[in-house]
Amino acid sequence: MNNKDILQLLVCGLMIAALAIFGCKKVDYSPGTTSDVNITGYLEKYSDSFSLFKQILDRTETSDFLNAYGAYTCFAPTNSGVKTWLAKIGAASVEAADLNKLKDMVKFHLLTDTITTASFKDGKLPVPTMFGQFLVTGVSNEGGSSSYTINRQSLVTQSNIKVGNGYIHQLNRVLEPSTLTIAQQLEAKPEYTIFVEALKETGFYTLLNTVDPDTTKRWMTVMAESNTALADSGINNYAQLKDRYNNTGNAANTNDSLHMYVAYHILTGVKFLGDIINAPSHTTLEPQEVISIELINQNVVLNQVEFNGVTETGVTINRPVSDNAATNGVWHDAKAHFTVKYRKPTAVFWDVSTFPEILKLPAYYQKQSYTWRRQSEADEPFKEITWGWGSLASTNIFTYSYSTTSSLTRYAVNNDVNQLPLGLPARPTWWEMTTPAIIKGKYKVWMCYSRSKQSSSSNNLCQVSVNGDLMPRTMNFTDLRPKGSDAELEAIGWKQYTEVRAYNTDSNYAGRLVGTYEFKTTQRQTIRITNLTGTQNNNFLDMIHFIPIDDNQVWPKFKTDGTKTYQ
Repeated sequence: MNNKDILQLLVCGLMIAALAIFGCKKVDYSPGTTSDVNITGYLEKYSDSFSLFKQILDRTETSDFLNAYGAYTCFAPTNSGVKTWLAKIGAASVEAADLNKLKDMVKFHLLTDTITTASFKDGKLPVPTMFGQFLVTGVSNEGGSSSYTINRQSLVTQSNIKVGNGYIHQLNRVLEPSTLTIAQQLEAKPEYTIFVEALKETGFYTLLNTVDPDTTKRWMTVMAESNTALADSGINNYAQLKDRYNNTGNAANTNDSLHMYVAYHILTGVKFLGDIINAPSHTTLEPQEVISIELINQNVVLNQVEFNGVTETGVTINRPVSDNAATNGVWHDAKAHFTVKYRKPTAVFWDVSTFPEILKLPAYYQKQSYTWRRQSEADEPFKEITWGWGSLASTNIFTYSYSTTSSLTRYAVNNDVNQLPLGLPARPTWWEMTTPAIIKGKYKVWMCYSRSKQSSSSNNLCQVSVNGDLMPRTMNFTDLRPKGSDAELEAIGWKQYTEVRAYNTDSNYAGRLVGTYEFKTTQRQTIRITNLTGTQNNNFLDMIHFIPIDDNQVWPKFKTDGTKTYQ
């Protein structure tokens, strides 16, 4: 017998042995996606902690569907928490409790999605409960240890318990949904009497006291001012507030300044602080007026803006007493008095090379060039600048270019420009930037650049859009500024934006009018440069001017140190 025959006999023997051992046994197959118990099974398994909550699920006929396949998150209160809650509602036992109240309690502890503590940010969870209200998470620090909190009502004592149909988070208290509207909650607090009186006289109290069955219309957000916040601005009672703003004699009149003041404190939609900080501005019930948002050292600050180098200090939200959920939305507490500001349109001469990331590099800003490189399409190195990903990795870069000797930056404002590679197929197809705050009104938009033409055939024709709206005129980074007087140039949509100098490359510094745009709201805006034809790396953007249509479009001009020069 050779080795091959011996090996075949051994294999046959092993197969026979396997059949003898397993042949008469039943093989169990799990119909689910995991062998873990489901939510109901887990609560049964740990009845010492959850028997009362399980009884509530049984009585509300919820146990069966939480034992089936699905994707849920359950916030499960322990027995001690349920006992405390039953005593609070006056029920001696689960069987003695009102059935509808038990059903609402269960709905408020369930989400139809799988949510782990990775989503427990300072604010509401990404999906509402089955009750229809959002849960708010936070962190509590007691005795040197930190714990997650839910709705400021309960601590998470064990988290991310993975079960077959989702996750369980163990709570030490029962969560209770809001039962009062925003208006009712504010009225119940004596520290907001002046603001509530203003809500009533302007008619907004009725709006904030309504729970619209249509959830697309129900939710509102209020930035409330306490009596203390108003007192800091010399307003100690409602009569003084009314005297300051009630200019028509009818606070319900939409043209009345008191009505405008209150409308400006109400935002559309439900916006917890976690939502508020994710957008640069939010619309209010005062038409075309927005509240701008800045996150400064973890402080949420309203309406802190800079106009032409002058910073207007904003109002900070009092985080510990904000994120107050109501049946029709949420309200926050503003630490100081604020109201809408009606400003006259004012020119913005934006030096695009003063973006936050370069200002944080004092070794480079106005000293030497610096390049950022995106490692992938998802990589976003800037807060206020982004670009369309190009297929050539080496051109997915952004360069802050500075030099006092280069012909491309020597006579630029502050001797620096932003270098923007553009052009299909390899280079970015567009660049987008967030502007400084611009007061609402109608403006002419001027793109000011240092002209470069890498070769005789180089061409880079671009389209500019503002807030997604295309400007009627194109621009080309390879075009020289035409010759002519200021009046002649302006008539054909050009200007010299730098101070007049007698040098050969003077016409490299060109201001190109791309169109007129009406800004509907006072806030920071979005501008995008999109490549149409041609391609090159050396496109050098120096400034963008937003000038009210009735203002002088040619003056002032700018010196290399950034100062203005006039006629």
